[in-house]
Amino acid sequence: MQTASKKVINGWAMYDWANSVYNLVITTTFFPIYFLAVTDEHVSFLGLHFVNSALYNYTMAAAFLLVAIASPILSSIADTRGNKKNFLRFFTLLGAVSCCALYFFDKSTLGLGVFAFMLATIGYCGGLVFYNSYLPEIAAPEDRDRISARGFSMGYTGSVLLQLIGFALVVIKPFGMDDVKPVQLTFLLVGIWWIGFAQITFARLPTSKGTVSKHSGSTLTDGFTELRKVYAQVKVMPVLKRFLRGFFFYSMGVQTVMMAATIFGSKVLHLPADKLIATVVIIQVVAIAGAWSIARLSGRFGNLRVLIAVVIIWIGICIAGYKMQTAMHFYLLATAVGLVMGGIQSLSRSTYAKLMPETTDTASFFSYYDVTEKLSIVIGMFSFAYIDDLTNDMRNSVLALVVFFVIGLTWIISALRKQQQIS
Repeated sequence: MQTASKKVINGWAMYDWANSVYNLVITTTFFPIYFLAVTDEHVSFLGLHFVNSALYNYTMAAAFLLVAIASPILSSIADTRGNKKNFLRFFTLLGAVSCCALYFFDKSTLGLGVFAFMLATIGYCGGLVFYNSYLPEIAAPEDRDRISARGFSMGYTGSVLLQLIGFALVVIKPFGMDDVKPVQLTFLLVGIWWIGFAQITFARLPTSKGTVSKHSGSTLTDGFTELRKVYAQVKVMPVLKRFLRGFFFYSMGVQTVMMAATIFGSKVLHLPADKLIATVVIIQVVAIAGAWSIARLSGRFGNLRVLIAVVIIWIGICIAGYKMQTAMHFYLLATAVGLVMGGIQSLSRSTYAKLMPETTDTASFFSYYDVTEKLSIVIGMFSFAYIDDLTNDMRNSVLALVVFFVIGLTWIISALRKQQQIS
């Protein structure tokens, strides 16, 4: 196959620019800091009692679980009926509107904050299934590392811009705003940015065609039929199967570190909000260089070899995080996270796109990838929150992530050996 035109590639990458503001502003910086600030350390929700940081992590894990359950059926339906762009539109609208709803979240509206955050997370994760599935449709195998890295780089660049706008609002407090209003306004801007720039993607991406011309059953039946077909293919592909197992375990650590880092800096190291936000901006800038550098290394040494090296670095980051004591330690470690954060996400996506067979069922195949990631996040976030709730020490939660990385490393090494045997 041939790689699509530059216009289509840039349109695809623009969705990263559009939706990454959720990942940075909502899950990484402003919202976790704001959530801890407007809630008491111990809160009641739905008749249960939680540490506020644990409730935050449980909420995110629950959202990922819902997406993991629904996305295989949705993506299979998108493949068979050729309407993946409509699903991408739906989840974009859901996520963007939910981010806008966070504008109304304050100390008196905990329920609104929790549910809007959960729906925004569902919108973000659900949309990624269909966005990622376009990669093998628009990029030839030899271009997938580069184009995947381009998407992540666009995402980091766009999210940093909105992050700086939000940071300026918090510092300047224009029009006589109090301390709360600039943060709430930033949540509103995230939703507008997301749905606004996504229109470029919707205009440029091609309309997918259904893989089944006649539908003998319901949409749900067709969905499960597609799932069985994909599972049957994955089961007999030893390298892909081992890669997915490794990806499942190391993603538990990667995603949890990324999502819990700001809460750790705020609650354990007691860093002020302005320094936390500035640190995250630096991480995003470093991550742009990291994504491109790791893509280049993969072209020279091979995807699986580079993944092995990056996972080893992540193990070192978790051990250092457990021992971290000062603000300077946090800043240095945050820089290290930035170098490997974008790289491992971009390389994982393009590695999967390379290992999967030539197929028209791209959304169904990427739903497996997405479900693997989302279930790993559920386990990672629940484990992190449970250990925090149980021991009241988030350092223990960070150390526990090393186990996930080690298991993931073992499977990626196994995938590399199998690949060498086959070749």
